[in-house]
Amino acid sequence: MKPAWRSGNQIRLLINGDAFFPRVFDAIRQAKRSVVLETFILFYDNIGRELHAVLQATAARGVSVEVMVDAYGSPDLEGEFINTLTAAGVRFVLYDPGPRLLGVRTNVFRRLHRKIVTVDDEVAFVGGINYSAEHMIDYGPEAKQDYSVEVRGPVVDDIVAYTREAIGSQQKVSHWWSRHGRIRPDRPLPGEAQALFVWRDNDQHRDDIERHYLQMLREAKRQVIIANAYFFPGYRLLKEMRNAARRGVRVKLIVQGEPDMPIVKVGAELLYTWLVNAGVEIYEYIRRPLHAKIALQDSHWVTVGSSNLDPLSLSLNLEANLIFHDRAFNQQLTDHLTTLLKADCRRVDASDLPRRNLWQLSKNVVVFHFLRHFPAIAGWLPAHTPRLAEVDPPVQPELETQDRIDVDNGGVKP
Repeated sequence: MKPAWRSGNQIRLLINGDAFFPRVFDAIRQAKRSVVLETFILFYDNIGRELHAVLQATAARGVSVEVMVDAYGSPDLEGEFINTLTAAGVRFVLYDPGPRLLGVRTNVFRRLHRKIVTVDDEVAFVGGINYSAEHMIDYGPEAKQDYSVEVRGPVVDDIVAYTREAIGSQQKVSHWWSRHGRIRPDRPLPGEAQALFVWRDNDQHRDDIERHYLQMLREAKRQVIIANAYFFPGYRLLKEMRNAARRGVRVKLIVQGEPDMPIVKVGAELLYTWLVNAGVEIYEYIRRPLHAKIALQDSHWVTVGSSNLDPLSLSLNLEANLIFHDRAFNQQLTDHLTTLLKADCRRVDASDLPRRNLWQLSKNVVVFHFLRHFPAIAGWLPAHTPRLAEVDPPVQPELETQDRIDVDNGGVKP
């Protein structure tokens, strides 16, 4: 399957679980033919329980429902949770489960990190939001700031075909053009609702998402805004950010100021001096943990997806992003991020940068050599063929008729 630009799509930005979950759950409830859902994390909390109820009821109506969950990211799903789904007709697949070593999960590399839902081959959701209560604002100070998109139109065919191949589905794709009778151009034109579905795998599409980021930075003329939760990218991307800033593009980078994992901020801070000295504006989001994986360029380019700009996402995990060429959507996200920058971010200035000394220089040398060579290093890590473990429905006990009971008891009811 080869990625291609598709024209004539409708896009809806979904900010946080408060906007995302109602749209996804409602789409699944209204499904008539099929639902395919992939996610990294599915927790057994109030969000997970609501998703469970929606999937179970939809499958019970005879709709084809297929779910694939990463076994590392969702390690504690109870047997009853899965069994009640499979008993209702849900096809439930665990991505690459592995045994624990002394109670510790060891299969950390090359995870299924995508978050995709498709319904009836007509609507798709792609982004970074997992199925857990921590994506809801009322979760409190630890609630994650995150994004997804709902899309309708020709690009949905590509998403459906990809997810069904990934999950090993036997369902056939009902092509958009056969349903609506339109021919789809394959060249993007700024200002139109053009969409491109891109993914990262460990086969023929190892660096597709990164290449689109690099191209975007090279072609930027006025501004670039990148909001990314786990920012520790490869050397090439850092270099293109610096090059863009040096030729006059206003490059703004939003990273975590209140990280969910402290090591995340430590890694990003090692890059601050190198970027700030080249003119890149760095902002720390300080309201709560940032889980975003979004970016925009100038007046038309936007990407939303699951891919962080860190070694795991860029070199190991399975990821998926949507890229759009659409002025209205670009403006909507620009307005949102501009408000976010003013209200909830702190700009990193020269006084925040570490003092230049031998220790700092040594750390920077190690970091940049690591970033320069990480794709090659990643190739040494385990690259086994991942196993998809489909969960069989629970065995139903044979139900005896009352006549059989009566016979076995000599005609006397117990």
